[in-house]
Amino acid sequence: MSDRKVKLMQGNEACVEGALAAGMKFYAGYPITPSTEVAELCAQKLPLIGGKFIQMEDEIAGMAAIIGSSLAGLKSMTATSGPGFSLKQENIGYAALAEVPCVIVDVQRAGPSTGLPTAPSQGDIMQAKWGTHGDHPVIALSPSSVKETFDLTVKCFNLAEKYRTPVLLMLDEVVGHMREKIEIPNPDEIEIYNRIKPQEGDDSYKAYRVEEKEIVPRMAAFGEGFHFHVTGLMHDEFGFPTNDTDTSDKLIRRIMAKVSDNVDDIVIYEEKYMADAEYVVLAYGGTARSAISAVKKAREMGIKVGLFRAVTIWPFPEKQIRELAGKVKKFIVPEMNLGQYVLEVERVVAGRAEVISLGKANGEVITPDEILSKIKEVL
Repeated sequence: MSDRKVKLMQGNEACVEGALAAGMKFYAGYPITPSTEVAELCAQKLPLIGGKFIQMEDEIAGMAAIIGSSLAGLKSMTATSGPGFSLKQENIGYAALAEVPCVIVDVQRAGPSTGLPTAPSQGDIMQAKWGTHGDHPVIALSPSSVKETFDLTVKCFNLAEKYRTPVLLMLDEVVGHMREKIEIPNPDEIEIYNRIKPQEGDDSYKAYRVEEKEIVPRMAAFGEGFHFHVTGLMHDEFGFPTNDTDTSDKLIRRIMAKVSDNVDDIVIYEEKYMADAEYVVLAYGGTARSAISAVKKAREMGIKVGLFRAVTIWPFPEKQIRELAGKVKKFIVPEMNLGQYVLEVERVVAGRAEVISLGKANGEVITPDEILSKIKEVL
């Protein structure tokens, strides 16, 4: 522990350090504010460890390139923001259906369109869930500190490899550009998960066949001697396109079940001051920092309010929120948009408690005083 490196580090820098610690060897992307530092640092650091950095001609190509590199066996990442996240959506869907592990970092900025490129936002939350078309698995994590950005980037790679799916790291600009002291764990302290490969010489290998009691297929890399096909079409166990409705139904239900059947393994959340809480502030990302400050001030005033922080924003922590809905009077949901995550809270609470939105979309962070005022207003 004592020989850990201690640094003053930016959130975007911590993301790169976490990716390298997780085993990233390939980055492709297109620079876009406020995620550009991620690309810059990958360009500096990857060649030093035998990795590859490619600046692509656009965001679409950046996403396509990391799909290709992952299929070739490399842990791969891209980063973007706002309009770039929109452009990546078609290929994110491709990665979901083709079951290609990769990590997409979205450092959110105020929109829509070009919006406020250097201002914080949490406006891509619903796009993370529904941005690409069709039914597809979604795993998305949202850090609230520089240290957590490092840790959750590692977690994103582990989840991508474990469940053979793209995973989203949803920072907001204020976390991406914030600088904080961070202790970087030693390599032997970091849990790393690598994709499960077929046994060498397995002549029966099928790229999308699941073994007994498994829902995630073993994954060979191109060039390792296994023959398989990859397509964005519905496909059979060999990976070849099919129009068979039964095969398609089985495929879609399986890739969805990879996440839905493993929610307890995937979902991370944090609770503070919840033992006797009558009111809950439900927050995520950078806004959670203001939320905990507001909750502490409210507690000093004798108000029984607690904080629930969603670290994994997708899948939604449904079980935990449903349990809370039967115990508390009201949920307050502050977010740097005009009401996105609050819709999911309303769906799960289903009228058993009041749900109040506190939205802000002008490119400014939500302050502790604004949350505290809302708490006092709804008593």
